[in-house]
Amino acid sequence: MCQVTETYHDDFEQNEIPSESKKCVKCKDVIAVVAIRAGDKYCRGCFELYFHHKFRATLGKNRVIFPGEKVLLAVSGGPSSSSMLRQVQEGLSQNAHKKLRFMPGIVYIDEGGALGQSLDERRQTVAKMDDIFKASGFPYHIVPLEQVLDLPSSVIMMAPSSQQQASSYKAYVDNFIRKNTCSCLTPEQKHETSLPFVQESQTEQLQQLINCFKTLTAKEDILSNLRQHLLVHTARCEGYSKLMLGDNCTRLACKLLVSISLGRGAQLAQDTSFSDSRYGDIVSVRPMRDYSAKEIAYYNHIFNVPSVFTPNLQTKNKEKSSIQRLTESFINKLQVDFPSTVSTIYRTSEKLQTASTSSSSANTCDRCLLCMCSLDTSVENASAFQATLISKCLSQTKSGGANSASSPRQNTGPTTRCCQGKEEHCETTLENRGCCSVIRAPDTTDVTSLLCYSCQLTTKDMSSVDRLPQYILSEAQIRQRRARMKEEISDFLLDD
Repeated sequence: MCQVTETYHDDFEQNEIPSESKKCVKCKDVIAVVAIRAGDKYCRGCFELYFHHKFRATLGKNRVIFPGEKVLLAVSGGPSSSSMLRQVQEGLSQNAHKKLRFMPGIVYIDEGGALGQSLDERRQTVAKMDDIFKASGFPYHIVPLEQVLDLPSSVIMMAPSSQQQASSYKAYVDNFIRKNTCSCLTPEQKHETSLPFVQESQTEQLQQLINCFKTLTAKEDILSNLRQHLLVHTARCEGYSKLMLGDNCTRLACKLLVSISLGRGAQLAQDTSFSDSRYGDIVSVRPMRDYSAKEIAYYNHIFNVPSVFTPNLQTKNKEKSSIQRLTESFINKLQVDFPSTVSTIYRTSEKLQTASTSSSSANTCDRCLLCMCSLDTSVENASAFQATLISKCLSQTKSGGANSASSPRQNTGPTTRCCQGKEEHCETTLENRGCCSVIRAPDTTDVTSLLCYSCQLTTKDMSSVDRLPQYILSEAQIRQRRARMKEEISDFLLDD
């Protein structure tokens, strides 16, 4: 038995790890420098080949990007998007084994105005990004987030898609190679754009929009939607048909749990899939979705991939400051003890499908004004969502009934005659929806009814819905007028 007075040797003998286990699992000759998982150890050369092959295999397996297409890379300066830019550079180089056949461009969204950064800080960040983009040799565009306030209403409308079918991909590639049009993949004009001039009033208006949300969760959600709108608008204006995002496996795993927490269960398939065609003509792709954050960090460190740190709304905030921040911290801590956490959540997202009308075939009026997904509010009466609406209506009716009992009814709309005072034609007032009631503009813009369930929760945290950008409010008014007109002539329409 162990005794208190027993003495032990200070230096314990350690078993030497066999030299074979330190070698690369691919070539089995060179000492490994990277250990991605327990049994996956690669040397420098094999790890580079593995990383490049996974990127091209993801693009080739999905067959979404056709040869000769213009693809816009959304680069934020972070590790994932910077690594995506390097993969495209390697794929278009002369030494590439299987060259990529699309024409790339770069876009960077400067969000410093929404975060309260000074003009000097924003210029320093843009200067760093400008150096990286010039070294790539691709045309690039630097767009401030303030431009989202001046977008047209068409950005939240589905444009007709001109995407080819995946079944004709092989024939399209063979025809492309036969014509020998590889020389056109090198862009001739390089747009060297610095930070455009931004008025101080626009920056203040953007900050007021962000600050009108009470919680940090809602601020991050609306900022993500506005950023996506600006990316789609930039791609359309510059003639790009694909938008390449840098979402990696770890980020998509966090996004899946966050979306469930925010009530976006019906939109999970579009938010986490490889391709997203909710905008019709602009298809978003995620070629980095098979990479974990650990793999990307190793690759950027070993091969000196430049990246720029840009603060966001989560920077220097506590762990429980938002649902996004808490979910990210939870997954990262769980990943330390259980290395298969991220991959399990990610593989689950691949099996999800949307049960409702697909986002690509839904009518424009049946889409959310913010996220552009199909509305999930048209559900059965015996549902949790309808129960919530009934409770809300009952609470509002009770408070409204108390006020109406003590005060006479007040007219909220105009009381002029329907036919502009021509009583010989019609005696119906505009308030009662006469023959000319279509000219009556709505008193208030009801944006909530045109949003999905998750976006309704986001706007619920707003102090005033009128703070939303004008292109969203204008589209809401157009849809309301169209719905009111359809209701008035419903007796003369044929059923589907």
